[in-house]
Amino acid sequence: MLLRCGESLIFRCFRKIIVLVFSGVLMLSATNASAAGGGHDEDGKFNAGDVIIGHILDSYDWHIMDIGSTPVSIPLPVLLMYEGRFYFFLSSRFHHGHIAYKGFGIAREGPKKGRIVKVLDEELTPDPQASFLLDLSITKNVFSVFISGFLICVIFISVGRRYQRGGSQEVPRGLQSFLEPIILFVRDEIALSAIGEKHHQRFLPYLLTLFFFIFFNNLLGLVPFFPGGANVTGNISVTLVLALFTFFTTQLFSTKGYWTHIFNTPGVPVWLKLPLPLMPIIEIVGVFIKPFVLMVRLFANITAGHMIILGFVSLIFVLGSVASVMGFVISPLSLVFLVFMNFIELLVAFLQAYVFTLFSALFFGMAVPEEHHH
Repeated sequence: MLLRCGESLIFRCFRKIIVLVFSGVLMLSATNASAAGGGHDEDGKFNAGDVIIGHILDSYDWHIMDIGSTPVSIPLPVLLMYEGRFYFFLSSRFHHGHIAYKGFGIAREGPKKGRIVKVLDEELTPDPQASFLLDLSITKNVFSVFISGFLICVIFISVGRRYQRGGSQEVPRGLQSFLEPIILFVRDEIALSAIGEKHHQRFLPYLLTLFFFIFFNNLLGLVPFFPGGANVTGNISVTLVLALFTFFTTQLFSTKGYWTHIFNTPGVPVWLKLPLPLMPIIEIVGVFIKPFVLMVRLFANITAGHMIILGFVSLIFVLGSVASVMGFVISPLSLVFLVFMNFIELLVAFLQAYVFTLFSALFFGMAVPEEHHH
């Protein structure tokens, strides 16, 4: 009994320490973020909008912290193709977007704000007569995708080798014991239930890759320091590509029954098919709406979570700029909500990966319908 009480006390203390350390790291990173990338306007006042949008959008370097007024960041490769010439240099040449290099600069305003454009002078005035600029740069989100992809490969290759050495009858240990229930969950509760016994193995590798890619990037996005903090799954381009993968996979493996349900839906009155093909039109439109909904759902949920967290942090600095006392008074309350929202985001990280994978599996199940599968 004493041993159990002691273990319980140690666990509660350890849990509190973890929460305090986690909160402190979040506040430290938020303080660094508030000074980075346009956190203050020309009058020196804190600009919450610039901080939040600066985190949500992509960038050409990876900001780490500020030492005084000097930003510390990791420069990333810039790859440009302009008028048949290839340009390669590091983003540090732009000095955090303040100067131009080789006739290129980062736009400060306009529809291409934050992107590399052809400029006329050192004031970064965009060239209205510029030709098409192909930007293949390794941005923060791209670099984060490389990191998450590398981590996924390392983790699953090591787990796969352990299965090869010990076989499926060996008791899972370490990381293997953590991943095996998730893998079985994706197989049994998503792939098998949505696609069916006959075809689920064909789509399982893609579904597992999709789930863990979204899940890992969601978790890395919550880490407030390098190599985390990138808003990968909150980037509409990333979610678009994932949705397109699901869309083309669905069409590629679709069977005759799938197209029959689209153009000649069973159980529907004839007057909804002829002379005006109302139901086929609705079904065809639905084919393109489904991946669009997948794209927007993941993008909107992850982006909203990041904005809410940064909003709570920015509240401290906004009120502190009005009166220092108000900043100190609101800090504990913001900290409580900040910790709460981060734990909610941990749940959302898993939930959004599950939802995206589940709907992809449902689309695959409709593409390869089984006679007795519901």
